[in-house]
Amino acid sequence: MSLDVRIDTDGLARCAWVGDDAEYRRYHDEEWGRPLHGDRALFEKLSLEGFQAGLSWITILRKRPRFREAFAGFDPETVAAFGVDDVERLMADAGIVRNRAKIEATISNARLVAELADGELDALLWSFAPAGHRRPASLADVPATTPESEAMSKTLRERGFRFVGPTTMYALMQSAGMVDDHVDGCWRVAQRPGSIGRALP
Repeated sequence: MSLDVRIDTDGLARCAWVGDDAEYRRYHDEEWGRPLHGDRALFEKLSLEGFQAGLSWITILRKRPRFREAFAGFDPETVAAFGVDDVERLMADAGIVRNRAKIEATISNARLVAELADGELDALLWSFAPAGHRRPASLADVPATTPESEAMSKTLRERGFRFVGPTTMYALMQSAGMVDDHVDGCWRVAQRPGSIGRALP
């Protein structure tokens, strides 16, 4: 068996980055690489990927329930109305990542999203999904950035979005199913990814 996949206790071969963490395994099986649509769901994903910068994704996954509570379900219009008191409230919340720059960027990004027409964020982000993306054969083949993620980052930055660097945007593309980076041997490769709808579980 390739070092790029591992056999779990349930007998399924998964991408080796999953390790033996149960939440990571669920995320890998149910979310990562499955097409995600909807402005709120994608704003949440955009925000959490920004918070993840410099941290491990499992840290964000474990804190995601509290993030959702603290950020009003990542409803863009509600978050857009957050003010100074909300920033201080969030900075005092040990259940999330207490980084002032990231908190303020999330609120600023929400204001930009709130100005868009319904479905416009979804259409904008998905416009960068590459046609004919070549799924990697091994973990070594998984890029950190692509021309598409660089273009997405550039466009979002030009619109005023923050914490949307090309590496962060490629992670978004992977997690939102704009690309399929499950490696050869992973059980998900044989599956046809389906949309998980407008909201995450």
